[in-house]
Amino acid sequence: MSDLLRPASASDLVEQAASLLAALRAAPPLTHCITNSVVTGFTANVLLAVGAAPAMVDIVGESGVFAGIASGLLVNLGTPTPEQRAASLEAVAGATASGTPWVLDPVAIGALPVRTALAHSLAELRPTAIRGNASEILALAGLSGGGRGVDATDSTDAAIDAARSLAVRFGSVVAVSGPVDLITDGERAFRLDNGHGLLTRVTGGGCALGAVMAAFLGAARANGNAPLIAVAAASLVYTIAAERAAEVSTGPGGFAVAFLDALAAVQPADISSAARVEAGAL
Repeated sequence: MSDLLRPASASDLVEQAASLLAALRAAPPLTHCITNSVVTGFTANVLLAVGAAPAMVDIVGESGVFAGIASGLLVNLGTPTPEQRAASLEAVAGATASGTPWVLDPVAIGALPVRTALAHSLAELRPTAIRGNASEILALAGLSGGGRGVDATDSTDAAIDAARSLAVRFGSVVAVSGPVDLITDGERAFRLDNGHGLLTRVTGGGCALGAVMAAFLGAARANGNAPLIAVAAASLVYTIAAERAAEVSTGPGGFAVAFLDALAAVQPADISSAARVEAGAL
């Protein structure tokens, strides 16, 4: 076992994830997304499918106000136009003032200077969660130059130290997405082995996960769950749905549609039967 984190209970995660999914659907969290223009529609549909209420508010003068009334906020740096950059900072200020949990997704940082500088500035504002692939997490921690655009060139295991560093420095839950997902708050960790490679063949597969994490964080705030549990629960529901969608798909086009259906169909009881979780053993 790595000395990175103390063991945490996998069974407790599974139990709380099921409860949290039920709570989310009973009271759909209003999920504020400032996100990649390439994936806006898909992200909104993913949120609707899982049971949340999406809102794509990225206008300066509105984003801060809206973040204050939203249940959760996603700031995704996929296409950081000047207005989106200003709206992101405004939204984070509004979220911080109101206690709204928020997720930073530092898309494609490293070699690209504008988004990299913005990601570092936003991280200093202490996001509730940071979600990225291994190369993005390494770049945010200052340990690499990033991946190949939005594609990771590093493994999840290569980002363990970076994830720990970011979690401790900013008080954030850090989620490293990949064939195996690592989720840590700097003291505890979960390693999730669900998912399917077809997620990487659909535009927005990773970006929409950040929005689902924001939705689960909003539900967790109302339900009394820890942010670590919320982020891991979001990943579990998302990746279990991916596996089920892949079973009925012949390629990425059909998978994208089947994935939305599978997200809507996942039930709390399915989590306990399908989850493959390792706690504290990295």
